[in-house]
Amino acid sequence: MLRLDGVHQVFHRGDVNEVHALRGLNLEVPAGQFVTVIGSNGAGKSTLFNVVAGVFAPSEGRIVLNGEDVTRTPEHRRARLIGRVFQNPLLGTAASMSIAQNLALALLRGRRRRLTPGVTPGRERQFRDLLAPLGLGLENRLDAKVALLSGGQRQALTLLMATMTQPRLLLLDEHTAALDPGTAQKILELTRALVAQQQLTTLMITHNMQQALTTGDRTLMMDGGQIVLDLSAQERASMSVQDLVDQFTQVRHAELADDELLLA
Repeated sequence: MLRLDGVHQVFHRGDVNEVHALRGLNLEVPAGQFVTVIGSNGAGKSTLFNVVAGVFAPSEGRIVLNGEDVTRTPEHRRARLIGRVFQNPLLGTAASMSIAQNLALALLRGRRRRLTPGVTPGRERQFRDLLAPLGLGLENRLDAKVALLSGGQRQALTLLMATMTQPRLLLLDEHTAALDPGTAQKILELTRALVAQQQLTTLMITHNMQQALTTGDRTLMMDGGQIVLDLSAQERASMSVQDLVDQFTQVRHAELADDELLLA
């Protein structure tokens, strides 16, 4: 379970460049719920993720993850609880290391390190079993450098690495946006399968409004550092993208003017 109580994030406070990126955000995500997050550029989506992940502490408010107050917990310690996949397939993996070595790093994340081999025959068998269902042939390329993989293969590997230790929370930051449509669809299907199999509490930012309406259990729309729409699966079941745009207009009394969001 994730809970945010009155979270504010102010950058450059008191400066001419002051930005109030999050404004008293309150949010509760029950364990196992899959939430999609949409909003225009500058709405606060990435700031929300960075605050939850511990990239920086909020200016005000509290963040609770599975009953533990993690508001001031540093990012490296929070990483044992949170899996994260970014938009850029080049992030989240070590290009110069092999597939097996990357998976070993993910497997040992948050554990006390010792001077023992990270990749063992037993772990190689485990990695093959994890990779085989992807249908990408990576289980036969454990020694291949990650730099040699395609963007889709690399993103699939990153997603697997982020979920293999069953994190308390999974953050997906537009993780299909940089991929071609066919590959993006495959990664989205893999995402749905992994989240369902492990019953992961998940937040997924997307610019694709249709994807937001048909993925997961709930859709949030952010604007101006606030959550302006919170739609349950039942509420959004019969909604079209135009219905969603109309709802935004009613709530904010303003036109939604983000070409990337409207055209996705």
